[in-house]
Amino acid sequence: MAIRQIRIQSDPVLRKKAREVREITPTITKLLDDMAETMYDAQGVGLAAPQIGISKRLVVIDVQDEKGLLKLINPKITVRSGRETAIEGCLSFPGIAGEVERAAEVTVEALDETGNKISFVAEGLLARACQHEIDHLDGVLFVDRVTRFIEQEE
Repeated sequence: MAIRQIRIQSDPVLRKKAREVREITPTITKLLDDMAETMYDAQGVGLAAPQIGISKRLVVIDVQDEKGLLKLINPKITVRSGRETAIEGCLSFPGIAGEVERAAEVTVEALDETGNKISFVAEGLLARACQHEIDHLDGVLFVDRVTRFIEQEE
């Protein structure tokens, strides 16, 4: 495993729509492992492949709940319900945080790293992380959704 460089703010890869993964190869599974290691090293709860410069529909999330580390391939949100506003940050925007309104509960479908179809319902921080990371795959950044920026302490 390796820690990858996280792309920040104006890097053009962050605005591209990521390509679907057509085949799960050893390179893809290693990339997911690298993404997890990079996320943990940066003390994040989620990371999308575009954030490390790779335009593929891959996401890792770990909100320290019973689901543990999620490695999602071609994830999509199929159901959204409720609304809630909370403060978010992003590893690609260090030192920036803001209030973002998102669905309170989402249903996510994806492939796991072995190619099995998975589906789960997420709420709370996990729902927010899923929406945030899947936005990255579509070139949408959390700063696009911020309703009010929050001043960060140095």
